[in-house]
Amino acid sequence: MLPHTKIESALQSAVRAVLPDADVSAVLVRPCDPKFGDYQSNALMSLAKTRKLNPRQLATDVVAKLDLAAVCEKVEIAGAGFLNFRLKNSILVESLQAAARGEHLFFAKAAAPKTIVIDFSSPNVAKPMHVGHIRSTGIGDALQRALRLLGHKVISDNHIGDWGTQFGKLLLGWKQILNRAELDRDAIAELERLYKVINTECDANPARLEEAKSELVKLQAGDAENISIWKEMILLSQKQFDEIYSRLGVKFDHALGESFYNPWLGEVVNDLLAKKIARESEGAVGVFSDGSVPPKEDSFLVNRDGEWIADPALVRKSDGGFNYTTTDLATIDYRLKTWSPQEIIYVVDDRQSGHFKKLFLIFGRWKPDAAKTTKLVHVGFGKIMGDDGKPFKTRSGDTVKLGELLDEAVERAYKTVCEKSAELPEEQRKEIARVIGIGAVKYADLLPNRQSDYIFSWDKMLALQGNTAPYLLYAYARIKSIFRKSEACSSLVTRHSSLALVAPEEITLANHLLNFGITLEAVAEELRPNYLCNYLFELAGKFTSFYENCPVLKAEDEATKNSRLALCDLTARVLKQGLETLGIETVEQM
Repeated sequence: MLPHTKIESALQSAVRAVLPDADVSAVLVRPCDPKFGDYQSNALMSLAKTRKLNPRQLATDVVAKLDLAAVCEKVEIAGAGFLNFRLKNSILVESLQAAARGEHLFFAKAAAPKTIVIDFSSPNVAKPMHVGHIRSTGIGDALQRALRLLGHKVISDNHIGDWGTQFGKLLLGWKQILNRAELDRDAIAELERLYKVINTECDANPARLEEAKSELVKLQAGDAENISIWKEMILLSQKQFDEIYSRLGVKFDHALGESFYNPWLGEVVNDLLAKKIARESEGAVGVFSDGSVPPKEDSFLVNRDGEWIADPALVRKSDGGFNYTTTDLATIDYRLKTWSPQEIIYVVDDRQSGHFKKLFLIFGRWKPDAAKTTKLVHVGFGKIMGDDGKPFKTRSGDTVKLGELLDEAVERAYKTVCEKSAELPEEQRKEIARVIGIGAVKYADLLPNRQSDYIFSWDKMLALQGNTAPYLLYAYARIKSIFRKSEACSSLVTRHSSLALVAPEEITLANHLLNFGITLEAVAEELRPNYLCNYLFELAGKFTSFYENCPVLKAEDEATKNSRLALCDLTARVLKQGLETLGIETVEQM
């Protein structure tokens, strides 16, 4: 058991002894400012507040029941009722020794693993993946990796946009203006051209729009020719998706597109009508407010000129067609029946927050029993901005294609690698550039608070200094170089060395290594990969301080050298695992 888990378990037992009816699930310990200790808990203050007790007195009573003599120095009560814990050096050494032997890497599997469906990326068929897709794809992949690492059963599903009104226009374009040679050369560019041409014509000519609608109706009715063309568009698009995902190192368990759920859409609407959750209005079918919450809190109402008016979620349009809400409800139903998840996570930009609020509320009204056991979560995120403060575009104002962005990142990284490591063979330089370039783009996207917009900057993301992927990759490579220089010692040998933590920098680094698991748990709990980015950046900084102040290969004696090499090895292993959890590869030489 890791030290913070031992402290947490003992603290919860002590709280139960003083307050037998207390819910101790929120009685947690977290890392704190080193001047106060290694860990801290503020849980007693909220427990005291709800029971109208003196928090300081409650803290005193709980500490009297605490048995942590084997783990901590004296537990201190601070302020209004904070508890501060400082680990004994022997426990710190013991934990690192166990990690060095491979018994753990400072994290434990979840005691009660959950089945979690995570829905992310979701590109559209017949359109190029663009820079915005890096957000949902990168955040979703980092979350699935973190959740899997902690022992949860994760089912990743790429809900591809392969159905909808745009296919009427695409089918019309395919039949009338398709350039087969261009389709063979660059299928997505040709499909994009078809759509743009026909869409412009439809905007200008109502008769043209009717032609497109006719093609869509034929598709939806199962017309053999249109189904065949539609399937070819999907296959061509999937080739592009697979190429991008391969470059990003992203994998999915399933890729069930919108079309997969078509057979059940009518049933969903009929069931909502039968249960009086939805009703007809002006030829359409929608879900309206049920009046259960005040108007200001009601997602199905909107205020216009001081008056609250209905803002329903349509589930069937007046022309008989279905929409995203209908498909998403059918998708939830399928996921519940197929995988029985405790949680379904949607990684979709914040602009869709209104849609998900309504979707989750409809689900609660439609499937009240399932809603008690399955939590739906919208993981929203902000936009990528250019230097001008507007959404990031090319100089000509077009959307930045993701494949071209990755190409440029690798090219820029290659120039830097050639400048700094010209002595390396070209193939090695290319591989290093690939890892750095793609890692830099991913990391720059994962680093900000996901709900914030951020400014895209090549210079910042590829910098070797600061909180960047190149800086962390260099930190890892530098540690690996220590072992290359030490002919007598491999990283495997250090795993059986005795550790001694004497210098302040050794102790600081060791304490930070211990917090890896707490960080992973916070990422999984709050669905925020930036916590891990910041942890790894701090780890690299603490390692630098240790390395500059504590000679490793030139240590005063063999025992100290081996102990410090073991610290180097543990740091490298945590850096590698942390970067891998973010979906970033490592290289051993830069």
